[in-house]
Amino acid sequence: MNDVKTDSKGAVVVTGAAQGIGYAIAERFAALGQRVVIADLRGSEAAAQKLSHGALGFDVNVGNAAQVDAMMAFAAEQCGGVSVLVNNAGIYTSLTKRPFEEIDPEEWRQVFNVNVEGVWFCCRAAARYMKPAGNGNIVNIASAVVSKGTAGFLHYVASKAAVAAMTRTLARELAPFGVRVNTVSPGFTQSDGVLAGGAAREKQSADIRLQRLVQRDIAPDDIAGAVLYLAGPDAGMLTGQNMVVDGGMTMN
Repeated sequence: MNDVKTDSKGAVVVTGAAQGIGYAIAERFAALGQRVVIADLRGSEAAAQKLSHGALGFDVNVGNAAQVDAMMAFAAEQCGGVSVLVNNAGIYTSLTKRPFEEIDPEEWRQVFNVNVEGVWFCCRAAARYMKPAGNGNIVNIASAVVSKGTAGFLHYVASKAAVAAMTRTLARELAPFGVRVNTVSPGFTQSDGVLAGGAAREKQSADIRLQRLVQRDIAPDDIAGAVLYLAGPDAGMLTGQNMVVDGGMTMN
């Protein structure tokens, strides 16, 4: 088994982890004995209690730098540092498909605040603890739509492209401190938000399944497996990379 434990002790911080992909990621880390901090806009403490294994919860808006700093300080204080950060929080399922000319500027700003600035704020805050320790792993969750240019969600696609690009620069800047930074880009995944989307989301799922080489739905645990690999020692020579998990729709 790919043991994700690093030489440094500390928290595994997973944002957007009260449900869906984030919770699946937190669950896998906790099962391996890691001390997990579930960070989400709401419901984080309830999710941590459900997860058990000594998990902690902290409600935070990742688009607010001060709240992120407080969350990361809490994680470091409670767990003796921060060893892994998974930037999973993001806005997608609440968005409505529409032509780019019709996207409301305020909605655009909100998407970038959470999906891009939120990643920056979290990486900046985690680095304060990882750099002195000389050790750490950051995994940013982007999206397979970046390579496909999916129409109707320009703000979302652009925000996830920014995350993939940020990963490369962060990998270069943090490498001298022993910190690796990688990206996982999921395809259309059966998260809680997608499952709540009703008939329209089910039709979308069915259409996408037919386009995959692996013709089944992507489960949150499929994404969690990729994250655990990148955060573990078996991926010790990987940094600045983007792992696409979409059943073969995208080939690098």
